[in-house]
Amino acid sequence: MKLKGLAAATSILALTLTLGACGGSDSDKSTLQKAIDDGKITVGFAGEAPYSFEEGGELQGASVALAKAVFKELDVDDVEGVNTEFGSLIPGLNADRFDAISAGMSILPDRCEQASFGDPEFMYTTALMTKEGKLDGMKNLDDVKKKGVKLATMTGAIESDYAKDLGIKTQQVGTPQDGMDAVTTGRADVFALTAISLNWMEKNTEDSGVEVSDSFVQEIDGVPQVGAGATVFRTDDKELRDEWNKGLEKIVSDEKSYLDVVGDYGFTKEERPDGSITTDQLCKGELPTADS
Repeated sequence: MKLKGLAAATSILALTLTLGACGGSDSDKSTLQKAIDDGKITVGFAGEAPYSFEEGGELQGASVALAKAVFKELDVDDVEGVNTEFGSLIPGLNADRFDAISAGMSILPDRCEQASFGDPEFMYTTALMTKEGKLDGMKNLDDVKKKGVKLATMTGAIESDYAKDLGIKTQQVGTPQDGMDAVTTGRADVFALTAISLNWMEKNTEDSGVEVSDSFVQEIDGVPQVGAGATVFRTDDKELRDEWNKGLEKIVSDEKSYLDVVGDYGFTKEERPDGSITTDQLCKGELPTADS
């Protein structure tokens, strides 16, 4: 009797587990399927204009606009944001605090070891900011070096590395606003940063008194320092990343569609990826030479 009772109990347990599996719990669903079923997805952002920021309680920015457009293609209408420090984005993603990172994060080899990057969304270029009328024909950091003017770069930004590689002594600043202030007060003659950030600041600062050069790709030892930003996913979320890439391609492949989404945030056709550099190349640190 005990054996029969044990057998019956085992059968009931097996049936319960089977029915539970058929019913499907949230833990059984992929991140993409859960987002589709819920009609919403959560993204991490870092409050850096014009990529992703909060204004009037609303999540805004070029990365956010792209996220909303692409996720809508995937039948996910509601994009909810979690604001965190930039350095906490990948750890927060891997701790399941959010489902993707929407912050225009640069695709770098060490980051690719921690998470999975989608296809490039923005090609990063550099620009120079000076007082109005003081650009004096400077088009890149080589010109800055030749003229021997005082250069400011932001701590941790790639432009600081460029200057170091070119042998240019720089004044380090903590934020983009600090760099702009250094120029307007005369503590620096030039401030180098991503073209998008500088154009955004110039456009959104009343009576700024500054001008910004055309964007450029700096060369170091004959190698164009190509960079790109992308949305980031957990390494295991290949389905979500792959479907994202399909939706993203529909927008990025058409100049008008791309600018309709991100143009209001200062992005131009110069920042639209043209397929010449891939996420795989950037993750491997394989930048093409100027002759490639």
